[in-house]
Amino acid sequence: MGRFASTASLYEHLRPPYLGELFRNVAQKLGLSRESSLIDLGTGPGLLALGFGPYVGRVVGVDPEPAMIEAAHHAARSAGRHVTLIEGKAETLDPDIGSFDIVTIGRALHWMDRDPTLALLDWLVAHDGAIAICAAFSATDGRNPWLDGYNEIRRRWSPVGLWEAAGRGTRTHRDLAAFFRGSSFRPAQLVTVETSHLVVLHDLAKRALTYSSSSPDALGENVEDMLRDVGKHLVSFSRDGAIAETVVSTAQIVTR
Repeated sequence: MGRFASTASLYEHLRPPYLGELFRNVAQKLGLSRESSLIDLGTGPGLLALGFGPYVGRVVGVDPEPAMIEAAHHAARSAGRHVTLIEGKAETLDPDIGSFDIVTIGRALHWMDRDPTLALLDWLVAHDGAIAICAAFSATDGRNPWLDGYNEIRRRWSPVGLWEAAGRGTRTHRDLAAFFRGSSFRPAQLVTVETSHLVVLHDLAKRALTYSSSSPDALGENVEDMLRDVGKHLVSFSRDGAIAETVVSTAQIVTR
């Protein structure tokens, strides 16, 4: 079983959503069209592949987790869109797949080995193409007052090694200049979109299960205990069973 196998059924509906305005803004800035091609590395349930789909022609998604590939197949069928899905690690892609006008990477970069990934991107990105490193997360500037306690409970229940790995992933996304240093790529422009919405308390509690460090597979028999603790924490921030959340969606555009 892969790292995210036990999260696949929850991931698409419970993680902070990528915003439609983000896809539109990135597509405009990069001049994407129906002649453009896109490949999404670490596609998971296909959130980026489907979000950018209306702005490009060819769409490919790659993920090593069979359960995520199946979730992406289901999402594409439900959306009435065609996405070519490849099960496997991005670093092992066959060069015969060709190059792409845009390569997207969401919540996956920190799981990829740096040197093989840079070598892959060197031929996978078309000469005048770009990379978009995307993220969607709860704002950490105090506008989500429930967030620190929520993460502390997740940390307390998570196996230590997995929590530390998740922390390394956060740092990778913050320091993209270091990741691309010594390569032919440079971070060029950050696109940011924000929104506020209400999340059902029960759904926000279950979101904790979508992270590798606090997934059902990681927690084992402690799943219900963690959900109970998270729910007790969130109740004081709820109104009529819902929690206010400010979500930030970002795309760091990287070019040669």
